Amino acid sequence: MYDVAIIGAGVIGTAIARELSRYNLKIVILDKENDVSVGTSKANSGIIHAGFDPEENTLMAKLNEEGNKMFDTISEELSVPFKRNGSLVVAFDDEQLEHINKLKQRGINNGIPGLKILSKEELLKKEKSISQEAKGALFAETAGIIDPMLLTISFMENAVMNGAEYFLNFEVKSIKKEDGNYRVASQNNSVIAKYVINAAGVFADKIHDMVAEPAFKINTRRGQYFLLDKEEGKVISSTLFPCPSKIGKGILVAPTIHGNVILGPASDDIPEREDVGTTEEILNKARTGARLLIPKITTRNNIRNFSGMRAEPSTDDFIIKEAAGAPNFIDVAGIKSPGLTAAPAISLYVVSILKEKGLALNKKESFNPIVKRKFFIEMTEEEQSVLIKKNSLYGRIICRCENITEGDIVDAISRKPGATTMDGVKRRCRAGMGRCQGGFCGPKVQQIIARELNKPLEEIVLEKKLSYILTGKSK
Repeated sequence: MYDVAIIGAGVIGTAIARELSRYNLKIVILDKENDVSVGTSKANSGIIHAGFDPEENTLMAKLNEEGNKMFDTISEELSVPFKRNGSLVVAFDDEQLEHINKLKQRGINNGIPGLKILSKEELLKKEKSISQEAKGALFAETAGIIDPMLLTISFMENAVMNGAEYFLNFEVKSIKKEDGNYRVASQNNSVIAKYVINAAGVFADKIHDMVAEPAFKINTRRGQYFLLDKEEGKVISSTLFPCPSKIGKGILVAPTIHGNVILGPASDDIPEREDVGTTEEILNKARTGARLLIPKITTRNNIRNFSGMRAEPSTDDFIIKEAAGAPNFIDVAGIKSPGLTAAPAISLYVVSILKEKGLALNKKESFNPIVKRKFFIEMTEEEQSVLIKKNSLYGRIICRCENITEGDIVDAISRKPGATTMDGVKRRCRAGMGRCQGGFCGPKVQQIIARELNKPLEEIVLEKKLSYILTGKSK
């Protein structure tokens, strides 16, 4: 019997798990995939939004503003790289200038500090590559960039360090009320919990409908991106947005926390909730949109295209409340942008709801908020020398693009929850994330995973359960 079962191991579910692990509770996190951060949380812009976008008096506005302020502490505690690089919403005509002034006022109403309208001259001085057609911009100094995958993994790792349990490859097939509790069942297993948190992303409405009458619908919007090589990393320093439209914030151009540049997302609405393919038509829209902001930007140095699903709620706001007719079943649904920014504040909000519903919250004296992680390339020469003497695996570079050692990879596999797939290693330590995208280091990484997990090489997959790389010997 668990006190709380959390469905979904994305950034929202894992943030909630970490927050609940501060208390003397028995917690379990359930996810249908074979790793953490396999859905929306691995495929987004990695932007920590300032908070001027959401409409006043919405949950989005409240939790965006609260969440943004928490990232300096959280990133330090969890050893996740984070930088407040600031964002610019660029205006190209008088109508858009009027709109960014409205955004500034909305931000002020939302309690966002550090907002300023820049003139054309101030904008071009700040970002020299930006289009000469620009007439001004809204600058938000509190906006930032982060590694969203490592953040999600670190939330999960810290929760597990503090006693949370987890089941992966646990696809929820049914949820039944049973003696005042809930039995959450997969095809082969089940758990019983007093409280259930539905943080199932694009499937949140499906999970809700297992216990209550339909109350909302999740529509799926696919966003497609270009990821440019670090050679392009000095083109800009701030995150650049065009003036937003009714369907979203538009095509951004942003530096990543690791020194690349990201272009996108160009979006299309599709019914298939797991179709994360990319298309020439939509990617061309991303390319064209990026060039409106920076005319000379090129995708010649593109190293990766990818797409991610967004959960677009029929309510136009976050849905965070107890499901009608299902006591102690809490929906945390429709968490689209700025969901990543809001995640830590969402976790506090959910805990407050659970407290209202009677969950006893007795703080755990042994709670440890710190996840220690430092990659070999980040160390001083003295630290590197000491580490190599202790463990010679750190003296062997496997991923030359990102300077990731065998020791880093073994550490990524041995942590809890550790990497079991090629992409799992990539998310945790960036082996295969560089210019060659694993073209050179991939086979060796696969061998290391097989060795550390004591599995046949053929069983090591790229990502999901059936994404096999090898099927047998050819000779």
